[in-house]
Amino acid sequence: MPQLTVALDMMGGDHGPSVTVPAAAQALSLLPDLNLVLFGLEAELSPWLRRFKLDSHSRVCVQYCSQQVGNEHKAAYALRHLTDSSMRNALDALASRRAHACVSAGNTGALMAMAMKTLNTLPGVDRPALITRMPQAGGGYALLLDVGANLCCGAEQLVQFALMGEQAARHILGISHPRIGLLNVGVEANKGNESVREAAQRLQQVEGLHYTGYVEGDELFSGRVDVIVCDGFVGNVALKTSEGVARLLLGQRQQRGFLSKMLMLWLKKRLSHLNPDQYNGASLIGLRASVVKSHGSAGSPAFLNAILQAVSEIEHDLPASIAHRFDTAPRDSHAR
Repeated sequence: MPQLTVALDMMGGDHGPSVTVPAAAQALSLLPDLNLVLFGLEAELSPWLRRFKLDSHSRVCVQYCSQQVGNEHKAAYALRHLTDSSMRNALDALASRRAHACVSAGNTGALMAMAMKTLNTLPGVDRPALITRMPQAGGGYALLLDVGANLCCGAEQLVQFALMGEQAARHILGISHPRIGLLNVGVEANKGNESVREAAQRLQQVEGLHYTGYVEGDELFSGRVDVIVCDGFVGNVALKTSEGVARLLLGQRQQRGFLSKMLMLWLKKRLSHLNPDQYNGASLIGLRASVVKSHGSAGSPAFLNAILQAVSEIEHDLPASIAHRFDTAPRDSHAR
């Protein structure tokens, strides 16, 4: 098996092959050691493969499927009935070790259900979490999790998210001793719901974990912490709100006045790091292999970044580092 192989669900997202194929072609041109296994419906995928000359590429393997997971499909239905979908086949390639990571822009609920079925979670992990990068005011990124995989979480899951996020920050962001914070409605010890308060108490007792306390919403981009932990409902709202504000700032147009136009160009240059396309790719961590979820509305540059994120996780063997962290953490810090 090639050293660096990524399985791609070519049918996921709002645009399918018109986005995923150009991104795949760009990834191959950037990374000479990259091999891709592409999964999709032949009628829709093959014309794009010919257009970008991937149908005969030496580092591309194409597997046509008979089904596609749509946004309208419930996770349980997709799991039971869409076993020959591009998403399921891409995950099966990962489970059978024909690939080292998988990328999909498809239905999040279906992706999580299928990933848990085919890959299983690491020992000590109840459920995987979606983790993504958030640009910071001083440059660089912080990690936010969960951003939508688990809408309601107890203290146990929040502690697990903190341990997983710590390893992601170490191996993906290159931070040796990441600062961990819990997203909350205030910084006082009595603020927040019961799960958040209990998680805070337990995180203070985890040996070797640099837990800094609560983080409020206005500090998401402050650079005060490296990992921001929350449940999937709060995290998804925070992420989508941030992306909406970024697109508002970057997409505004001033129709009149030379100075207004120059100011807008200056702002766009200064705020270009806030463009959501640059940090597209939420990793479903806590599984036995790397799965990256791209935004459903992502364009080709954004889907390319999701592929590059998958490659980075392969190179750093993120699942193995998370497994090791759970092995070495005190049992009473993350066990029920």
